Amino acid sequence: MKKYMHMTTLLITLFTFTACQSIYYSFWEKLGKEKRHLLQDNIETANEEQQEATEEFKDILTRIKEMYQFDGGKLESAYSDLKADYEDAEARAAGVKDRIEKVETIASDLFEEWQGEIDQISRTSLQAKSSEALIKTKRHYTQMHLAMLEAEKSIPPVLQQVKDYVLFLKHNLNANAVSSLEGEMKQIEVEIDALIVDLNKSVQKAQEFIKEIED
Repeated sequence: MKKYMHMTTLLITLFTFTACQSIYYSFWEKLGKEKRHLLQDNIETANEEQQEATEEFKDILTRIKEMYQFDGGKLESAYSDLKADYEDAEARAAGVKDRIEKVETIASDLFEEWQGEIDQISRTSLQAKSSEALIKTKRHYTQMHLAMLEAEKSIPPVLQQVKDYVLFLKHNLNANAVSSLEGEMKQIEVEIDALIVDLNKSVQKAQEFIKEIED
């Protein structure tokens, strides 16, 4: 019985999601936006999220470095600023993940629709050209998607390191404790620099893909 109820719940969830997607596409189609336009919009938004994430991690790194210049009387304020920066980066990371998932859904639906329409073309030469365009677009999308996933995958470990740093400072807010974290700070710097490289690569791949689907 439990297995039956579980399968029923999954089917209802799948049906609801599918229905919502259909309504979503139908709404935008009435406004003149096809799936390719929606994909482009969401990739651009994902780019913006990643660029914002880059800036927020740079702010975290700057804040950590600045803490070594503060005296005991200013550490409380510096800690509060660093904690706020961490929370902003954590929220941005969730936004990046959510936007990538939307890109994946729309891309999958677009490619499925595209293939279905190719199958309806009776003229062999036109069908071949459409198939070639689909294959090319899928290939470039895959490259972009992998770069996005690589960047998104790099975020949680860095966030965890920053969280460790913030929690330690919360419990040990004094100049000696801050000085003892020099090794950890250097490691965080290395990880953030690597993350920024991944994010920039993802942004570049996305821009290239957007240019292709615009042409």
